Amino acid sequence: MFSKILIANRGEIAVRIIRACKELGIKTVAVYSDVDGDSLHVQYADEAICIGPASSKDSYLNIPSIISAAEIADVEAIHPGYGFLAENAHFAEICKSCQIEFIGPSPEIIRLMGNKSEALQTMKKAGLPIMPGSDGIIKDKEEAVEVAKKIGYPVMIKASAGGGGKGMRIAHNDGKLVSLLMTAQAEANAAFGNSDIYIEKYLEEPKHVEFQMLGDNFGNLIHLGERDCTVQRRHQKLIEESPAPAVTDELRAKMGDMAVKGAKQVNYTNAGTMEFLLDKNGRFYFMEMNTRLQVEHPVTELVTGVDIVKEQIKIAAGEKLQYTQDSIEQRGCAIECRINAEDSKNEFLPSPGVITGYHSPGGPGIRVDSYVYNSYSVQPFYDSLISKLIVLAEDRVQAIERMQRALDEYIINGIKTTIDFHKLVFSDPAFQEGAISTDFVENLLKKE
Repeated sequence: MFSKILIANRGEIAVRIIRACKELGIKTVAVYSDVDGDSLHVQYADEAICIGPASSKDSYLNIPSIISAAEIADVEAIHPGYGFLAENAHFAEICKSCQIEFIGPSPEIIRLMGNKSEALQTMKKAGLPIMPGSDGIIKDKEEAVEVAKKIGYPVMIKASAGGGGKGMRIAHNDGKLVSLLMTAQAEANAAFGNSDIYIEKYLEEPKHVEFQMLGDNFGNLIHLGERDCTVQRRHQKLIEESPAPAVTDELRAKMGDMAVKGAKQVNYTNAGTMEFLLDKNGRFYFMEMNTRLQVEHPVTELVTGVDIVKEQIKIAAGEKLQYTQDSIEQRGCAIECRINAEDSKNEFLPSPGVITGYHSPGGPGIRVDSYVYNSYSVQPFYDSLISKLIVLAEDRVQAIERMQRALDEYIINGIKTTIDFHKLVFSDPAFQEGAISTDFVENLLKKE
């Protein structure tokens, strides 16, 4: 087992990793920008090293600074969390060349699955159901129109190197396709330094279902069941739950088998997520694989009892997976709300500033993963996620009731947050019945 790990991240995920390390008896090193000195991850770690100014590119994306900090602190491993460098194959390669263990899959797997068009072709070879679309990268607008006419409108334009909703557009006709193609390419190039795009059939009224994977270095690979991530805004997940309301035991077994099959196709190791779109007739299609820890991992932890972060660390340290597929069982229902520093009544604009009052909810079945506190100054330079509120109950009805109680108890003053938005979602009959698709939030906000 490692004796010291550096966490190449900030915010709630850095705190989460530090907690796992402490329970494993591992010393931790936090890195931080010069505006993050008061963050909880800096206070909780055994050591903390400033790696640059506020801008992410000068600090949390600054690979030389992070590697220098790791060498100064003499760590054996780096945990990237999610976001920033978590899916950066080059960073994983540099860690390897510096004889520092990267807590995640190999650079080769990150690179392969990070290229969405290559990942689709790889999963197609593995026998997974794939959404009809282009055979690789679209070369020009003529090819785009030809593909769209072949598979039928509407179609989704997607950035090959994309994620987080960047470089994605929906087109319903030739004219829109041609104009949105250039927009998507420009956005993809700005976000990822890669303007390559591909096209696939756009599934109307789908649900977003993903499977949590764990694989060790000895060929053992399992899934920990599914999560429903259908509540989204502009392709950004807002609420996640496990188990997924629309997934039956039979469908779970079928999708889970496919998820494992796909992950084994690339000899996947460590934690990852196989993501699918599910239509109203129970047909599912592989969408992408995320080669990292997910924001929503806590709901899976609560229903399975598996500490995913600890398992990541153990696998990276060379230990065998202690679980088998037969030992994994989902118990109860867990739901997570992403609490963002945003004004949900004003186009979800970011709302940085000083928190003048803070009280987190408590009681049975409540978990809060956060890094903020009373008088903390939420910075404008980073993602607006400030807290994850997670509940566990015996069933979905009770989980919704528990979440409503927890949201009522949650007090964050001084800045705008999405707490009221979540209250609106949980009071909506369609959400309560699980009768929603990925356009649920858009339709809900139209009613307001």
